[in-house]
Amino acid sequence: MDIQKFKLTQYSHGAGCGCKISPAILDRILHSNITTAADPRLLVGNDTRDDAAVLDLGNGTALISTTDFFMPIVDDPYDFGRIASANAISDVYAMGGKPILAIAILGWPIDKLPPEVAQRVLEGSRAICAEAGITLAGGHSIDCPEPVFGLAVNGLVNTNQVKKNSTATAGCRLYLTKALGVGILSTAQKRGLLLREDAAIALQSMTTLNRLGEQLGKLDYVKAMTDVTGFGLLGHLAEMCEGSGLSAEIEYDKVPVIASLPHYLEQKCFPGGTTRNWNSYGQKVGSLSDTQRYVLADPQTSGGLLVAVAADGVGEFEALLRESGFPEDRARPFGVLKPRSGQSLISVV
Repeated sequence: MDIQKFKLTQYSHGAGCGCKISPAILDRILHSNITTAADPRLLVGNDTRDDAAVLDLGNGTALISTTDFFMPIVDDPYDFGRIASANAISDVYAMGGKPILAIAILGWPIDKLPPEVAQRVLEGSRAICAEAGITLAGGHSIDCPEPVFGLAVNGLVNTNQVKKNSTATAGCRLYLTKALGVGILSTAQKRGLLLREDAAIALQSMTTLNRLGEQLGKLDYVKAMTDVTGFGLLGHLAEMCEGSGLSAEIEYDKVPVIASLPHYLEQKCFPGGTTRNWNSYGQKVGSLSDTQRYVLADPQTSGGLLVAVAADGVGEFEALLRESGFPEDRARPFGVLKPRSGQSLISVV
């Protein structure tokens, strides 16, 4: 069977983390008038919109639990499995933890796509899980109108090393470990406009594990951390600011971006998720140009870590990034967190 003839992105209406429900609608879904008893063991729940739940195991160690799944962002099933798995495992790294186990979540249109294609998705997932040092130990599957895949992942972290998105402090410098723009490139792919070299750049970005997060969990000067996915940089930074009671100033020219983005923006290759994102939180952001909005609100799939670093740790942190092989544009801050002031939560200069 020629599996390559089945182009996965043609079987779904969305792509990758661009499938995420917008922040505004998610607020309505999560709102509840029902009062539930607080669990004293729960160190992180959904009140701060963190990347994963964290439960104190009572022995100085905490359990990290998360799940993430979406529809195809690439046509190749093996690569789809790799991307979806790297994206899900990233939530554990974003909490400063070490992944230990994964189980699969598979929805498959069995009347449209043969099981051999789903098999390749799982093979891609196993490859990334092996790279992360964990086992894909099982899962659950359903017959579904569109292909869906992801993981539920567990991890471990010392209770005093949990990294949240709500614990940043004024004066922290902001860093991003992957360049923005994979949402724009994936839209270009669906329109048949993506250049081969840019397809390789996007794939490498989305299948690269954020394993640095486990190391950053041990560093006191890393005050807050999250990964940048479907809400775009602005959305996840807004969550950090709101949770920490701060505001942010971004220097746009220092934000890491994929170099070829202007070529695709000229062809209007931005995903619908960008508009949904902006409509949800644009009122929290100062004045932007169209280009800045398309880039900063671009939904990322398996995006990089957004890290808030105390000023006295900047030198050591930047040296760590360089030693770990990160490009120079990741080893410099693109913004700073400040005390809350004015109407805008985020300003861009």
